[in-house]
Amino acid sequence: MATINPVQFMQQVRAEVAKVVWPTRREVVLTTIMVFIMAALTATFFSLVDYVIRLGLTAIVTGV
Repeated sequence: MATINPVQFMQQVRAEVAKVVWPTRREVVLTTIMVFIMAALTATFFSLVDYVIRLGLTAIVTGV
């Protein structure tokens, strides 16, 4: 395995970071909003599923 000195390593790191295409502010905001919307939809879905299961189990246990 080849050894590399810290200066070369930092040069390589800078070269790789320069290749990264960073998202724009608009892309970050839209993506963040989408994550919050999806999290809210997921929470709503699982809350409804939990409620339906609870109703079913309550009906079974109480014999209704």
